[in-house]
Amino acid sequence: MSEAIDQILAQLRQFRDDRDWAQFHNAKDLALALSIEAAELNEQFLWKSAEQANPDRVREELADVLLYAFQLADLYGWDIPQLMQQKIARNAEKYPADKARGNATKHTEL
Repeated sequence: MSEAIDQILAQLRQFRDDRDWAQFHNAKDLALALSIEAAELNEQFLWKSAEQANPDRVREELADVLLYAFQLADLYGWDIPQLMQQKIARNAEKYPADKARGNATKHTEL
């Protein structure tokens, strides 16, 4: 895993452990927290154009989403860069550029 990601995970673990929160950080609750934070990110865009969203609030909520996602991956012992690279490769298979370019259609309908 990359050094930067390892450092972030170490900081997250330390933050969690300093507060005795590991007992609450099971897969279900981390997934729920991730979903809730994603909803808070969406809220920054609700009833406004993308340009009207406050970039500072978007940045803060996006960080929360990423932190919970990293914690969930860490709980399972998954290598985050590898996980992401594998998903990008799968998406490339599902959405070949020659069929998907400029098209927002789901892969099953390409």
